[in-house]
Amino acid sequence: MSQVTTNPEAEVKQEEHVHEHRDDMGAKMGMWLFLFTELLLFGGLFVLYMAYRTEYSVDFKVAATELAVGMGTVNTIVLLTSSLTMVLSIVALQRGSKKLSLFYIASTIGLAGVFLVIKFFEWSAKIHHGIYPGGEELLSKPNGEIIFFGLYYTMTGLHGLHVVIGMVILGFMYYFVKTGKFNKGYFVKLENGGLYWHLVDLIWIFLFPLFYLLH
Repeated sequence: MSQVTTNPEAEVKQEEHVHEHRDDMGAKMGMWLFLFTELLLFGGLFVLYMAYRTEYSVDFKVAATELAVGMGTVNTIVLLTSSLTMVLSIVALQRGSKKLSLFYIASTIGLAGVFLVIKFFEWSAKIHHGIYPGGEELLSKPNGEIIFFGLYYTMTGLHGLHVVIGMVILGFMYYFVKTGKFNKGYFVKLENGGLYWHLVDLIWIFLFPLFYLLH
């Protein structure tokens, strides 16, 4: 008669695996709901912008000439490229290529850093010339231009904050992919991180023409 031996630890692990709960659809719905609240936030600012632009259309066009269109264009290209690398990171992980996925996530984070560096130099140039909320140079301008730059710093600053948050999120995504917590069988959270990053890019696509392409 043969004796059957059991491994208690193996049974516990198997039981945990059987009872593992994953709600991928719920995770996606939660992310879409969060993104909707973000759209409401920026949507309100866009409505405010359009109201003031209608009232001070001439001043807004004059103020827009103070912005560096070249820097804004480069930043637009940078963010569009980062959306591409974000998509490629998800595709790579779905195909089981962990190293390639990590490369594209790192590339996305790097491009986000490039965006912020360019924005830093752009803001620094304006501040150096006194064009910032409360600055003497700006206060000497018509009300419409003052409002334009108030909205410019508020909306691009809020967007920049979202870029920083996105970099932090992508940093966690990089860690989870590297440690194997995200893999070809479980990548929904990486997809959610990608959705957030695409929203950040989408918001900039609206900000760019509203502020930089008025003249």
